[in-house]
Amino acid sequence: MDLELSGKKALITGSTKGIGLAIARSFAKEGCELVLVARTGALLTAAAASIESTFGTSVTTIAADLSDPHIFHHVAEESGGMDILVNNAGAIPPGNLLGTGIADWKRAWDLKVFGYIGLTQACYPDLASRRGVVVNIIGAAGSHPQPAYIAGSSGNAALMSFTTGLAQEARQDGVRVVGVNPGPVSTERFRMLLQAQAEREFGTSRRWPELMASLPFGRAARPEEIADTVVFLSSARSTYTSGAIVAIDGAMA
Repeated sequence: MDLELSGKKALITGSTKGIGLAIARSFAKEGCELVLVARTGALLTAAAASIESTFGTSVTTIAADLSDPHIFHHVAEESGGMDILVNNAGAIPPGNLLGTGIADWKRAWDLKVFGYIGLTQACYPDLASRRGVVVNIIGAAGSHPQPAYIAGSSGNAALMSFTTGLAQEARQDGVRVVGVNPGPVSTERFRMLLQAQAEREFGTSRRWPELMASLPFGRAARPEEIADTVVFLSSARSTYTSGAIVAIDGAMA
């Protein structure tokens, strides 16, 4: 199936590991030019070199802390325009109401919530000129709040509302806006969380794979499964999809 993405430019945040890197590789496989954004320059350089050598596509890197509201227009200008914006940077830490200080809420939301909103705002003129696509990587807790993940559940719910609300306005400019809500995904961060849980429950981190037995299909999603969905939603094969939030959680919710 030709997704008609060859020659398009995709800007992806949080793109040096996990879901973000998988998304970058999937777009590169389709012949897209990439702009990778993350905090750490060395990791960006390594990711770009790997993608360029594997797929032969052009990769631009921008080292930026997207929790800083002054950086959004710089990133938009340095990118040189884009057809697709994938907001992916940020991981909100767990904790219940009394176990999560207001400073923790603010620090996490500055990156994942206000970072998504601010970068979308800065990039919107380019996206409108190209009739582009915004894809927000959000998280399943936004639709099924968890008291032990109160800051993340609330932030994800806000981003779901941002996605569906913006989509209604953006269609007037030919811009599509979609969201993806991953459930458990087999990333390095997820494995670290399971290892910590195994240490608490079993007294050893080595038994972390046992904790996946209760997950749908007995496993977490692969990053590539999230990435391929993002690429399809961004493509010419999905041009009537906007305002949708796609759950990829094995029917866990």
